[in-house]
Amino acid sequence: MGVISKGPGAFALLAMLAVPVNSALAQDQAQEQPSQQSADPRDPNIIVNGERPVEAPPVTTGPGPEIKGVISARNGNRIKVTGADGNPAIITVTDATRVRSGGGLFSSGGKFDRTALLNGLPVTIKTLNSDAGLIANQITFRNGDLKTANMIHNGTNQRFDEQSAATEALRGRMGDIDKYNIKSTTNVYFDTGKWALSLKAKADLCTTASTADATSNALMLVVGYTDSVGSDDYNQTLSEKRAGSVINFLQQACHWKPYRMLTPTGMAKADPLASNDTPEGKAQNRRVSVNVLVSKGLDGL
Repeated sequence: MGVISKGPGAFALLAMLAVPVNSALAQDQAQEQPSQQSADPRDPNIIVNGERPVEAPPVTTGPGPEIKGVISARNGNRIKVTGADGNPAIITVTDATRVRSGGGLFSSGGKFDRTALLNGLPVTIKTLNSDAGLIANQITFRNGDLKTANMIHNGTNQRFDEQSAATEALRGRMGDIDKYNIKSTTNVYFDTGKWALSLKAKADLCTTASTADATSNALMLVVGYTDSVGSDDYNQTLSEKRAGSVINFLQQACHWKPYRMLTPTGMAKADPLASNDTPEGKAQNRRVSVNVLVSKGLDGL
């Protein structure tokens, strides 16, 4: 029976004996498999032969829906487009996607220019359904909208600093004041279960924004409502979608500044303007109220 000493000297001896054994084993392996390279990726002598696997392109299954909205986020070849109802759609942009404006094709040789697809750009997208989701077939936008998006994207520090200072000044003056004078209220109305804006509603909203803009201290409070049809949860969501639709239009089409907008509210069937017992009363309650406010401490300034 052999005895192995556990003293320090024995460990050192074992380590010395292990070195040539490992070295010889490595040489034998190298002779048996001369084509193998070192596994260390930092070795500058490694030569890797082969090609990176190519992902299969998505398989399209036919025309998809037409998407209208504003580009709200980008990640690689995917964009998020948020519609007037506040619902987002994720769309993949490929080399085959055609990107057009009112002035012509923004691409050369059939390849689009992704730099034209800026956050904040209103677009209309014709899509294709695929096994990977919606694929953009054609993206169109107006020249004026692209110019505005470029101005925002490439805005000077001075312009951003000025807007930031204006925002902070307004917040500072309003911060400790929780009572306002309501200078005006504009109601816009909706069909049952809908949150799309009518032509009249759009005109009324821009008129309200233009009038309110003449008062430098004015803010807007947007509140959505429903009639009594439907569950409480359904009406809460519907009232919020209606408020979101109005806010998007005020900011995008009527150019109302976001920092002059108070947090929107959905009130479902609360605070009806009329009785919900008649069709006429329900029609008056399916509304969004746009309240133009001025702090009592600042009213008249």
